Amino acid sequence: MDNVKTIIYAGLIAIGIRTFLFEPFNIPSASMVPTLLVGDYLFVSKYSYGYSQYSMPLSFPSFSGRILGHAPRQGDIVVFRQPGHESIDFIKRVIALPGQHVQVKGGQLYIDGKEVARQEAGHCPDEEGNYESQSVRYLETLPDGVKHYICKVVDPAVTNSMTYQEANDTPDFLVPAGTFFAMGDNRDNSADSRFQPSQGGVGFVPMENLVGRAEFLFFSVDADAPWWQVWRWPGEIRWDRLFDSLR
Repeated sequence: MDNVKTIIYAGLIAIGIRTFLFEPFNIPSASMVPTLLVGDYLFVSKYSYGYSQYSMPLSFPSFSGRILGHAPRQGDIVVFRQPGHESIDFIKRVIALPGQHVQVKGGQLYIDGKEVARQEAGHCPDEEGNYESQSVRYLETLPDGVKHYICKVVDPAVTNSMTYQEANDTPDFLVPAGTFFAMGDNRDNSADSRFQPSQGGVGFVPMENLVGRAEFLFFSVDADAPWWQVWRWPGEIRWDRLFDSLR
């Protein structure tokens, strides 16, 4: 009976931590390269923006709005549920908040009609961290001073595609109240607020859909090695990315 009680208490503590403090997530896609790579594992703080039904395990109980709610800051990396498909988690960077205008013209980001500054900073890695020549890395500075790296494709096979044109020449979006505009750092390989949910994107994201803010990486592994090849695991760990802050 003592062992059963110990297991129950440990389970309740783990559920409490996961619900109210931190939840682990892994990165399955390349939409946030170069900041996040496929095979990265990170902790998300659940308390940063308050709590909604999506903060709870299995989104239960169901209720509307946020408790102790706080708006994200421009530049935050956030995990949220895809509008219209709330069982799916997305991770993107907050680019604009309610009342702000966002537009991409010729691949250049504009916020409130002003061009967002960026400086070329070499080549971008691919989704697994290997450097390639098809993408250029830029250091982008958002209006509030947050600096972060983005990737832009220079491969003609990509830049001539219809999807590329739609992502790099957008309408002027006005972010509605109670929502935010999110984009991936891998600007030409991200289904984000530039696209509607019917197109696989997210459109304007309701604040209620926020799960939490990405805080730091706690593990990272190259996805090339099959899981059963245990002897390759030490060589596949990206040691330089362990416990890397995302703030």
